Amino acid sequence: MHDCLVIGGGLAGVEAAAQLSAAGLHVTLVEMKPVRFSPAHKSEKLAELVCSNSLKAERLASAAGLLKHEMTMLGSVCVPAALSCRVPAGGALAVDRDLFSEAVTSRIEADPNITLVREEITQIPQDRPVIVAAGPLASDALSASIREKCGGFLSFFDAAAPIVTAESVDMQSAFGASRYDRGGDEDYINCPMNKAEYEAFYEALVTAERAKLHEFEKGKDIYEGCMPIEVMAQRGADTIRYGPLKPVGLRDPHTGRRPWAVLQLRRENAAGTLYNLVGFQTNLKFSEQQRVFSMIPALHDAEFVRYGVMHRNTFLDAPRILNADFSTKENPLLYFAGQITGVEGYMESAASGLLAGKNLARRLQGREPFIPPEETMLGALCRHVSEDNRNYQPMGANFGILLPLPERIRDKKARYEAIAARAVQAMQRAIDEDR
Repeated sequence: MHDCLVIGGGLAGVEAAAQLSAAGLHVTLVEMKPVRFSPAHKSEKLAELVCSNSLKAERLASAAGLLKHEMTMLGSVCVPAALSCRVPAGGALAVDRDLFSEAVTSRIEADPNITLVREEITQIPQDRPVIVAAGPLASDALSASIREKCGGFLSFFDAAAPIVTAESVDMQSAFGASRYDRGGDEDYINCPMNKAEYEAFYEALVTAERAKLHEFEKGKDIYEGCMPIEVMAQRGADTIRYGPLKPVGLRDPHTGRRPWAVLQLRRENAAGTLYNLVGFQTNLKFSEQQRVFSMIPALHDAEFVRYGVMHRNTFLDAPRILNADFSTKENPLLYFAGQITGVEGYMESAASGLLAGKNLARRLQGREPFIPPEETMLGALCRHVSEDNRNYQPMGANFGILLPLPERIRDKKARYEAIAARAVQAMQRAIDEDR
């Protein structure tokens, strides 16, 4: 029998399995695809990216960049895979999602300590150490088993943005540029609107017909980080103009002026044939997406290869259930990882899997858990899932969850650089001391 079981082959699951293998343990990694797909998944490969192909900012002096750097220090498999198949995205690390999944899948399949099994797990086993990394869209049967073990869920909605073909974008009405010149002119395609065009688009957006939700999905909360564009727009006429459609940092070369509003398209694949509508997660009916989004001048003849979708995500009331090492308080050999724990984001999910795998291995070896220092982004996420919080909600990497610097630095760029440098030093000390 293998020493450990990891349920789920998403980013968290593959990181957990790789850490257990690196510790010399044998792992069974169970992924239910292609036997069964969730409402959001389409590929048979591991580590499938569903909502976006962006892993957020890359620079070290950013929360997302710091998180990826810390993960690399601890032996991440997802970060190097992402770097190997990146596509231009300004200051962000975006990937060709198919190549990324292929790279991670090949890495896991080649590991002699990992046995990959394709089947659906419906019950959490009692006979071995387990990491549940089934994601926020766990099957109904497994969700029932988790609910039985953990006493319930909180839930929220998540949404994905549409993808269009590059050749269908009217470049006479668009231009290539990154905000504030962070990156090359080919990183983003910008689709500007003047005041009249925006107002017509806005009116159509807030009155468009939405897809019907399942009965069990009604009355739930929508998570702010993935809010559908039409829901955000209902907060006010200028809400999205100061959000996903903000024109700051851009100048339209056709007019020489800053647009009234601008939709950015981010490259979706390495070939540059597909582009993602940045920030346009939506639950509009497919026909309405075609009608409304085509009102943006550069998209008047856009070819949609994937429409936006909306689905329900679930997460645990983690502070009541989990320890800082991602083990459960009731069972020291049962761990959770990924978005189901309430960490929000691709790399945050992967990071939780990395820590869960590392700490389960240490427990089986009779060692103390490795909890990253509180000055690090990983340490802050460990605190997030384990510290008492009556209104627990998903949280991604951000500098607001880190301890403040002892000295006050007014300049934000310099302050973030100092926070990042402190975190890297603290993580390196922890690694050196652990050795």
